[in-house]
Formats: sequence, structure tokens, C-alpha cells
Amino acid sequence: MKLNAFLLRSTLVAALGGLLFGFDTAVISGTTEWLKREFALTEFKLGFTVSSALIGTILGSLLVGRPADRFGRRSVLFVLSWLFLASALGCALAWNWAAFLTFRFLGGLAVGGASVVSPMYIAEISPASARGRLVAITQFNIVLGILLAYLSNYTIGLLHLGETECRWMFGVMAAPSLLFFLLLFAVPQSPRWLIARGRDGEAREVLARCGTDSGDVEGEVRAIRESLDLEHHSLEEPFLCRKYLKPILLAIAIAAFNQLSGINALIYYTAYIFKLAGAGAESALLQSVIIGFTNLVFTMAALTVIDRFGRRRLMLIGSIGYIVSLSAATWAFYTGVGGSLLLASLLVFIASHAFGQGAVIWVFISEVFPNRVRARGQALGSFTHWIMAAAISWTFPMIAAQAGWMAFGFYALCCVGQLLWVLFVMPETKGISLEEIQRKMGIE
Repeated sequence: MKLNAFLLRSTLVAALGGLLFGFDTAVISGTTEWLKREFALTEFKLGFTVSSALIGTILGSLLVGRPADRFGRRSVLFVLSWLFLASALGCALAWNWAAFLTFRFLGGLAVGGASVVSPMYIAEISPASARGRLVAITQFNIVLGILLAYLSNYTIGLLHLGETECRWMFGVMAAPSLLFFLLLFAVPQSPRWLIARGRDGEAREVLARCGTDSGDVEGEVRAIRESLDLEHHSLEEPFLCRKYLKPILLAIAIAAFNQLSGINALIYYTAYIFKLAGAGAESALLQSVIIGFTNLVFTMAALTVIDRFGRRRLMLIGSIGYIVSLSAATWAFYTGVGGSLLLASLLVFIASHAFGQGAVIWVFISEVFPNRVRARGQALGSFTHWIMAAAISWTFPMIAAQAGWMAFGFYALCCVGQLLWVLFVMPETKGISLEEIQRKMGIE
């Protein structure tokens, strides 16, 4: 179906949460040496400092589900925009290590919340035929945010601002955070959330403006109401139960494999990795920009085909690319070759991630749970993703300082596990309504 302007505008605004998510995640990659010097950090403390945001992210992703159900997806996005703003200004002005950790933690809460609510909101306003590419706009904005963080860091680095340089790197995120808050006034509440709250009239208006595959708004309202089936099920019913075991296991698996690839080690420590391989400071920041640009290009490519190729095919291509590229990076570190081989292997790795896991994860998790528990399901998937990210990000600098090849070799082995999971377990969800996916999962 042809996308209408209101649907596209609402999607783009919600996906700004993804852009801030990406920027906040990657901006620290250019500041690790400054952090060590400014706050006298050991390798262990550096890992903890980078992971401090992830601790907030874990809590944010875990706790945001119930507020999203109670107050609505749009209302929670407003709160997240203010957390992003507070984090940007606080990190820029941090007067000691404890203050910096506190404001990075607040940013982590916002990232965790955005990773749940932005894709869930977009999935709930989107017709099935366009849902994959619309939810994938969140991932596009995440990688755009990552690229903007790398470009911002590189540009600020060229200005040679001295000791305030890295403070500016953190502070620039305040502008898009404020823009996100203002633009949210122009988007509606989720129609599925409105129906769950008995506000069918408002839901009809939103569905009419966003569009449906059949053009039958009344039929869509009936299907959503039937999937909620609130006469026999409550929005407060237990989530961790046998009935929802299949989608729970699918969400946990895809989220865990996402981080076991080592993607966040690369995102958080891009410049650090290239310095370990012998690159200078400016060269490392520039190579970070190349990594970010590759990520963006292949995310755009995946976004154009995800609803045609399907989720499984993208995951298969990405898994094979993961294994080849991580094996090459392992060899580059083991032999000490580094240089062009390391850059080439990491470019293939980030391209494989962008075209596979990166494009699919938030789409897939937003699809596999029934309407009545989607917020909690999305929260569980995000929680799994971020707790694994914290473990990977905290341990990477300590492992890499001893032997970089061991870290990349472990990630390659984990990606073999992902390939087997995709081949034998992962279902296809393209082009199927959220309510029909629920029936295919055998959930009444």
C-alpha cells in the first residue's frame, strides 16, 4: 500500500527516539582516552564507566513496559525526551566522576525506554504490508545517530578545543533532544493502546488517518478487540507463563545473539580498537566515521527489502557475513597484521550487522507478542539485549588489552550459534498482521 503523509510523519517522529538512542550509545567512543585522563580511570573503571549507561538502559528497558501500558506509548516518549536532554547537559557539565556516571545512567534509562517504546509504537500504527520497513526506520535512525555521533566527535576533534573538547561531544545532543520533545505534540496515541483502554472512537480516527491494508477501519477495530479478548484476559494478567513461552524464547534468543556478535564492543570502542591496532588519534576517529557510514548505507539497503525478502533471509545473510568478518578480525589481531585487513573485516562486520540483525531485531520483537502483552514482551527483549550489551561492553577492554583476537574469536563462535538458530527455529513474520501472528503462535 502507498504510505500516507500522516503515517510517515508519525513514524519519523517516533523514530527520533532511535536517533537519540544511537547518538547516546556511540558518542562515548571518542572520549575514552579523555575519560581515563580526566577521572584517573583504570581499564576496569573505564569499562564500568562505559557500562554505566547500560545499567540505566537495562533498568529503563525493564521498567518502561507497564508505564507504556498505563499512560500510553506517546506519553512515555515525552518523558524519554527529557531524560535525553538532562543526560546531554549533565555529561557536558559533569564536575566529577560520580556526576558523570549519574548523568550517563539517566541517558541509559532513556535509551532503554526508547528501544522498547519507539519500535512498539511504530508497529502499532503501521499496516502489516509496510510494518517491516516502517519499524526498521527506528534502526535506520539508530545508525544515523551513531554516524552523527562519530561525525560530531571527529569534527569537534578537528577544532582542538583542549580539555573542553569531549564535554562538547556530549553536550551537542541537547539540541535533537529538545526537538524530539516538541515534535511529539504532532503524533497520536497508538490505536491499539486506545482500544485496550476502551477509547474506540479515538482509535478509529487514528486508523483512518494512518491507513489499513484492507481499507476497512471497522474490521481492523474488531480484529484488534478480538486479539485483546479482554472478557477472558486482563491487561494485568501474568506475562511469564507457558502461554507466552514461544514468543518469550524467540525475543530472548534474537536479543542475546545480537549482542553476542560483539556489535556494542565495536560501537562503544571503535576508536579504541583502531588505536590498539596502531592507528593515531585522528585516524581512529576518521575510521570510526567510515564504520558509521557503512552501517547507515547497509541499514538503508535492508530497509528497502525487509518486507520483500523477509526477516529470516536478512538474518541468514547477516549471520554468514558475521562469521566471515569476525574470523578475519580474529586473524588480523592474532597475527598482528592490523591496518587495512582489520578495517576491511570490521566494515564487512558492520555491513552484515546492518543488513541482518540490526534491521531485524526491533521489527521482530515488536511483532511476535500479542497486543495485550506487547509492551512487556518488548521490554523483555530489550532487557535481554541491554544486559548482554553491558556484559560485552564491560569485559571487552579488559580482554582486548590482553589479547584482542580472543574477543573476536568468541564473537565469531557465537555467530555460528545464531546461524543455526535462524536455520532451524526462527519463524517468518513478513506481511502478516499482528493479530494473525498471534494466532500462528497458537496464542488464544
